[in-house]
Amino acid sequence: MEATLRPATTLASSTPAPTGSTGAQSTAATGRATAVRPLDADSRLVTRTPPSAAPLKRGIDWNQNLQSEVARAQQALDYLERVASQLEALKAELSSKLSGRSNPARQIEARARQLDSTLHARRKQGGDGIDAQLDFNGGQPAQQRFRIQGLDIASLQAGAPQTLGFSVGSAGGPQLAATIEPGMTPEEIAQRLDRALAPVKVRVGLDDKQQLVFSTSEADWAGVKDAIAVTGRGRVETVEEAPSLAPQNWELGNPDALRQSLREVVQALARVRRSQDAAAAALSAAMTRTAQPEIPEAELAMVSGDFAASAAGHDYASLLAITSALVGVNRDRVQALLGLR
Repeated sequence: MEATLRPATTLASSTPAPTGSTGAQSTAATGRATAVRPLDADSRLVTRTPPSAAPLKRGIDWNQNLQSEVARAQQALDYLERVASQLEALKAELSSKLSGRSNPARQIEARARQLDSTLHARRKQGGDGIDAQLDFNGGQPAQQRFRIQGLDIASLQAGAPQTLGFSVGSAGGPQLAATIEPGMTPEEIAQRLDRALAPVKVRVGLDDKQQLVFSTSEADWAGVKDAIAVTGRGRVETVEEAPSLAPQNWELGNPDALRQSLREVVQALARVRRSQDAAAAALSAAMTRTAQPEIPEAELAMVSGDFAASAAGHDYASLLAITSALVGVNRDRVQALLGLR
C-alpha cells in the first residue's frame, strides 16, 4: 500500500498547477489530499479492519427447499400419529359394539366427533403435505383432486377429432390446447390433456376406473375451481373429490351401519399407515441429504472467530453480514434443525 501511494504523492508536489479555473480546482484537490495527516497512536486504537467478504459463509449449508421438506414430513408424522390413534380407538369401540359388549352409542359418537374435528384441522395441523385422502405424496405439497363436468373419456372419444382450448383465470392461449384424435386410448387422452394444462399447474391422470381426474395444489385450488373455461363450452363446473373418510355422515344406529363404518375405519387406518411409512421415508431421505461431515475443531474456532470479529464491528459491512446470516431464522427452522440432531 505504501509503495503504491508514494508515486502519487511525488506527482502532486512536483507538477505545477495549470492556470484558470481548472488549475484552481486541481490546487484545491491537491490541498485536500495533502491535508490528511498520517494516523497517530491514538487514532489506531479506534481503527477497525473491514471484515472479509466471506467470514460468515463458512459452516453448514442449509437449503430452504430441503428445510421445507423436513418440516412437512415432521408435521405429517405428528398429525398422522394422532389420526391413527383415534382410528384405533374407534375401531375398538365399533368392534366391541358389534360383538355385543356393552359400549354405549354415545361413546362411539364422541369418538367419531373427535376424529371429525381432527380431520377438519388437517391443513392447519398436518402442514401442506397430507391431502384429503390422508395420502402423503413423497413430501410434495398436498393436491386437490377434482373432475370437470362433461369432460370424460367417453365424450372425448365420441367427439374426435376435436381441439380443446383451455383457460384458467387470465391464463390461456394457444399453448393451452389439446387435440383429441380418433382411436386414442384413455391413457393417451389423459397425457395430451396433461401436457396442455401443465403450464397452469393443473395435472391430468386416470383413476382406477379409467376416468379422467384433474388435480392442482390445495394452495392454488381457490383460484382454479371456478376459473376453468373450455372453448365451445365456456366456464365449466368442477367437482371436488370427496374425502375418503367422513365421520359426520356415518349412521351408527343399526348393525349394518356400524359394519360399514368399521370397514371405512379399517381402510382409513391402512391408508394412514402407508402415509406414515412414506413420511418417515421422506424424512429419512432429507436427513441423509443434510448430513454434514464432522467439522474439525480448528474450523469451528475459525467460524466462531469470524462471527465474533464481524459482530464487533459497527460499520455497514459488518451489520450487513450479520443480518444476512440471520434472515429467515424462525421457530419452524430452528425446530427443523434441532430435529436433525
